Amino acid sequence: MSVVLDAPVELRASRSPDEVAAVIRAVYKQVLGNPHVMESERLTTAESQLANGDLTVREFVRAVAKSEFYRGRYFESCAPYRFIELNFKHLLGRAPSDQAELSQHICLCVGRGYEAEIDSYLDSEEYQAKFGENTVPYYQGAKTQVGQKNVGYNRTLSLYQGYAGVDSAFTAARLVADVATNSATKVSVPVTGGRLGAYKDATEKTFKILVKGSKFDSPRRISTTEYIVPGDRMTPQIQRIHRAGGTIVSITEVA
Repeated sequence: MSVVLDAPVELRASRSPDEVAAVIRAVYKQVLGNPHVMESERLTTAESQLANGDLTVREFVRAVAKSEFYRGRYFESCAPYRFIELNFKHLLGRAPSDQAELSQHICLCVGRGYEAEIDSYLDSEEYQAKFGENTVPYYQGAKTQVGQKNVGYNRTLSLYQGYAGVDSAFTAARLVADVATNSATKVSVPVTGGRLGAYKDATEKTFKILVKGSKFDSPRRISTTEYIVPGDRMTPQIQRIHRAGGTIVSITEVA
C-alpha cells in the first residue's frame, strides 16, 4: 500500500525559474499542511532570496515554519499536542515515535518558546540526514525506515489526509492516546476527497486515564487516580498530569 508518496523535490545548483517555483509550491504544501495560500500570505522576500541563492531550501522551510501563517494556524489555534505532531509531520515527514519524544518537544516549546521548537527539527541530525540543505521535506511513512519503529507507518497514515486534506481542519491531537500508552495505531487509509476512513473521531470519544504518582504530602506515598476525560480535552488533561509529576499507566476508551 503506497498512499503516502515518497517523492523528494530537490533544488539543484543549475536551477531554472520553473524549478524554483516548483520547490516553493512543494514547501508551502508540505510545511503549511496543504492550504490555499493567498498572494498576500506568500513570503515574497524569502522566495526571492531562495531564487537568488541567498537561502537554501532548509532556510526557506524555516522561514515558512516561523511565519505568521504557520503560527496562527497551528501554534495559536491547535491543542499543544496537535501542534507538536504536526511539526513532526510537516518538518520531518513522520509521526512522533513515542511519548518521550512528544514530551521533550512540549517541554522545549513551553520552556524556550515557539521559534526554538521549530529550530529543533530543522537543526536536527535527522533532518540533515534525510533532507540536507536543498530537499523539501516529504513523508517518510510509506516505507520502513532504518531505526524507526514499524508503528510509525500507521501513525503517519493517521496524520496524512490525502491530497485534498488540510491539516488546519483538525485542532485536536489525533495520536495522543496511542502514543501516551505506546499502543498500536489502526491503519486509516485516506479516501477520495482527503477525509479519513469512516470511524468515530477520537475527539467524540471518552477515555479513562489511569495515573500513578506521588502523594503531595509525602513523596514516599504513591496514589493511583482515574480521570474520565472527553476526547477533545485529552491534551490539556495529559499536560496537567505531566506537570504534576504523574505517570500515565493506561488510557482506555470507555464510550
